[in-house]
Amino acid sequence: MESPIIKIDDKHVPLYRIVWVSEIPHFCGEPDCMHEGDYEVRLDVDDSLWTSAAERDATVAALAKWCGDPRSDENPEW
Repeated sequence: MESPIIKIDDKHVPLYRIVWVSEIPHFCGEPDCMHEGDYEVRLDVDDSLWTSAAERDATVAALAKWCGDPRSDENPEW
């Protein structure tokens, strides 16, 4: 991997700060919620980013590549 940094929304985030990525979109039902339908990318120190499904998928792919996805047989050096 060339860089352990990924762009999420308009922020450049080091992959090591990502704790988890939501599989399903956010829904809380509150009328003033600004993140309905967005996917949460949870960062360390109680911080989150909200993103689209495409950016969420790119983030998961970058994490799998960076961490070395054990399910992948495509790259033997992982």
